[in-house]
Amino acid sequence: MMKKALVLFLFAAAAILLVLFSVQGDTWNNPLKESVQSEDGLAADGNKVEAGEKEKEEKAPLKENFEEEKEVVVQIEGTEEKVLMHLNKGKDCDYIIYIDEERYKMVSGEGDKPDAITTKEELPENFPEVSMTIEHVPDTAPEVLVEEFEAELKAEFPDLQEVEQVAKPVQGYQLHGIANGGQQGNDPVVHAYVISNGQAGSFVITERYFLEAAEGHGARFYAMLTEFHIVEPE
Repeated sequence: MMKKALVLFLFAAAAILLVLFSVQGDTWNNPLKESVQSEDGLAADGNKVEAGEKEKEEKAPLKENFEEEKEVVVQIEGTEEKVLMHLNKGKDCDYIIYIDEERYKMVSGEGDKPDAITTKEELPENFPEVSMTIEHVPDTAPEVLVEEFEAELKAEFPDLQEVEQVAKPVQGYQLHGIANGGQQGNDPVVHAYVISNGQAGSFVITERYFLEAAEGHGARFYAMLTEFHIVEPE
């Protein structure tokens, strides 16, 4: 009888030790498990953070980091001019740009129309178009879109220059063309960029002005584009 009781006791003790080693082994294999759960489950003030809230904080809209106005240097015919520009948002709140609101205004695109920056004062009817449009194409990569856009522009500007890759004022592909061979001061000019939206799509930025205004409107559009920033949509 004593021998049987001793065997049962030893069996029970072995089972308990086996359970203890199993729990301890899990702790050794996952030393950060408890601390990670604590960090992910609690905010800095000790309150519980809902699932996904931490990721949402990391991807907060960047527009909050931009001032409402800033001074930008514009190069006009070799002379530096300091211009106070104001913050403007794209219609879908996926980019911001600073605009010289003394001379230009931003018109939010309706429906499929792109946003447009145009002169604040209307130009005479006989003047070529002066504008800068910004279109978001979320489902086409720049290297694909630039080929389509180049073919489209060549129908209007047969002497369109070869596509270039540029780093300023934005990083991407540049297209440039002048109508009628650039013989007259009022010959229309197109100056465009196709850039990445930071994901799988693109932005197409198209400037239009006339040859004589290259050192005026062209230079001012360039300066405004140095303050073009893609941001997290609201």
